[in-house]
Amino acid sequence: MSTMNLGIGVGRPRHAFSWSHMQRTVTEWHRRTNSRNELANLSDRCLQDIGLSRGIANFEAAKPFWMA
Repeated sequence: MSTMNLGIGVGRPRHAFSWSHMQRTVTEWHRRTNSRNELANLSDRCLQDIGLSRGIANFEAAKPFWMA
C-alpha cells in the first residue's frame, strides 16, 4: 500500500492563532490611538519644540489605528 502526501502537517500551523499575539496587537493599537490623540491635541508651540509642523502632526494623527 502506498502513502500519499496531502500536505497536511502535524503540529501547529505556520500562522497559528495565538492569544498572546492578539493581546500584543490590541495593546499596540490602543497605544497608537492614544499617541495620535495626544499628537492631535498638542499646541503649535509644543509641535515646534519637537520639530513638527501642524500639517505633519495632522497627517500622522489622522492615520487609522492599524497603520504603523
